[in-house]
Amino acid sequence: MVKAEKKKIKYGLVGKNIAYSFSRSYFTSKFRKMGLEDHVYENFDLKNIEEFSLLLNSHDGLCGLNVTTPYKEVIMPFLDEIEPKASEIGAINTIQFTSRGLIGHNTDVFGFKEAISTMLQPQDKKALILGTGGASKAVAYVLGQLGIEYRFVSRTPGPDQLNYRDLKSEHMGAHTLVVNCTPLGTSPNTNQKPPLPYHLLGERHFLFDLIYNPEETLFLKEGRQRGARVLNGQSMLELQAEKAWEIWNMPDS
Repeated sequence: MVKAEKKKIKYGLVGKNIAYSFSRSYFTSKFRKMGLEDHVYENFDLKNIEEFSLLLNSHDGLCGLNVTTPYKEVIMPFLDEIEPKASEIGAINTIQFTSRGLIGHNTDVFGFKEAISTMLQPQDKKALILGTGGASKAVAYVLGQLGIEYRFVSRTPGPDQLNYRDLKSEHMGAHTLVVNCTPLGTSPNTNQKPPLPYHLLGERHFLFDLIYNPEETLFLKEGRQRGARVLNGQSMLELQAEKAWEIWNMPDS
């Protein structure tokens, strides 16, 4: 008699061009260490957000999803409920599967806050946030909680936002914290970096890059070479992943 194969409990990452992501290897390793042989984590690389519905209909056993660039905002209408904090932020990166339907959460907030807190110094009163996507909204939320003023920087700035070409010594001098929320520098395009006036960086600055692959982007290298404190997104990735795991395993009520 052939023994029936045990049904897999599936988790995964929804995004676009996500071969660079460490999430799958992180959770695969976690499941192995926990002895969860029936748990799997997959990459779901979608060409557009409309493919999300097809994903839900074609994969049995899905119990939780992470969401990354560029879908953290546009995926929200596909969900049945948004957790209040995530709704206030305007972006989600974790989907909980419940009897009430799909619930969106934002664990980037937890990950970023925990990762950055031990590195802050008294002079870090103002920040520049590079990029205006979903991740930048979580960063702005955390900075607001910490009482740090911030300005968004974009190649196509909106009202009260800065253009990279407008950054002068007064901006770089006042804003000692610089957070890269753009994909510039992500593997395999490691020769890219945000177009900052890097010569204006110094020992008073702290550069945080949400990118973790490669370990040191050109953005961070430019800062490190000028004496700035630097930190990549690896700890943030792990912290937000553990918070997502906690959410996925909350009692269904």
